[in-house]
Amino acid sequence: MHIQDSHWGTASALADGADSQARTGAADGSRSTPLRVDAQRNLEHVLRAAREVFGELGYGAPMEDVARRARVGVGTVYRRFPSKDVLVRRIAEEETARLTEQAQTALGQEEEPWSALSCFLRTSVASGAGRLLPPQVLRVGVADEGAAESAEDAARVPQQRHAAAQPDLRLVEQRQSPEQEAADADADSGTAALLDVVGQLVERARAAQALRADVTVADVLLVIATAAPSLPDPAQQAAASGRLLDILLEGLRSRPA
Repeated sequence: MHIQDSHWGTASALADGADSQARTGAADGSRSTPLRVDAQRNLEHVLRAAREVFGELGYGAPMEDVARRARVGVGTVYRRFPSKDVLVRRIAEEETARLTEQAQTALGQEEEPWSALSCFLRTSVASGAGRLLPPQVLRVGVADEGAAESAEDAARVPQQRHAAAQPDLRLVEQRQSPEQEAADADADSGTAALLDVVGQLVERARAAQALRADVTVADVLLVIATAAPSLPDPAQQAAASGRLLDILLEGLRSRPA
């Protein structure tokens, strides 16, 4: 699930432009004409195919695979999404929003703290959202909660910690356009919303002494990413995910001294 963070601002701006053109049919946005039925259908097919392909192969999968799965020409994919980064960002932002909604639902419906956290994890893993979890969400979670660089933490999530330690390339780029800055702000807002609501689930479970004191929001997100393997047989995949999640949940629970 490798994404070039330095391209995200440009990618999002292109996505906004592509969406605007799709809605209006003109680059200047002067008209407000809905997509034709066939164009809308192709867009839905591409998005569905992208979720499936990226979920199975990761965000490194080529656009040609998405086009084949959608049963359209690769040119059709590029007409909707000018670059792969644009498509990746669209899918990743949708999955971040979906996870946030699942966490909010668990927080609002389950009064018992451990039940709320475990319900969120089971729902998220069953939906396959973990296979499309944007890697920068994991890095943000680790950076926010792990300012102290301990050996234990570094061993637990070495790849994410290494990535979090890298300089933010956006700081050395040329000044962004207003559209790019707005797109980055939207993405940051979506990430912040997810981390906030998952943080509430974690804090409630910790306060009830149902969750190990050393478990962080980043750990919970890593559980979602880990417990959603992609297997060709749906029944086998569901069974494997359920079994793995049961084991991970047992590892998260606190134990009497």
